[in-house]
Amino acid sequence: MARHNREGRGADQRGFDYSISYQPDWLELVKVTRHLESGRQSTKTLFRNPEPREQRPGRRVRTVVSSSEQGLEFEVVVNDPGRVVKRVIVETGPASAGGGDASSTSQDIVFTIDGRLPPKR
Repeated sequence: MARHNREGRGADQRGFDYSISYQPDWLELVKVTRHLESGRQSTKTLFRNPEPREQRPGRRVRTVVSSSEQGLEFEVVVNDPGRVVKRVIVETGPASAGGGDASSTSQDIVFTIDGRLPPKR
């Protein structure tokens, strides 16, 4: 049986704070990528799981990323009976009229959620 989700925190390149709810035996890290005005991109590790994997992850894993400062919140649920998923990429766009401050999320932000945490040695 899978363990309950844990809570973590991180900050991106612009100093925005994030809360991450994650499955401790699956999630390895969350990265955030922003495109810069120069045309380049900047990638930063937002959160790295501090715990080694203690048991096999469940067949269904859930990760929630939120930033109240940006009016941003999404949940990714992976139903993976064969336990083969290694990575999930979520790309966000500007906030809609109904949610959040559009000026703080006026650009696309890419979140890379890496799973497949190696077993404890």
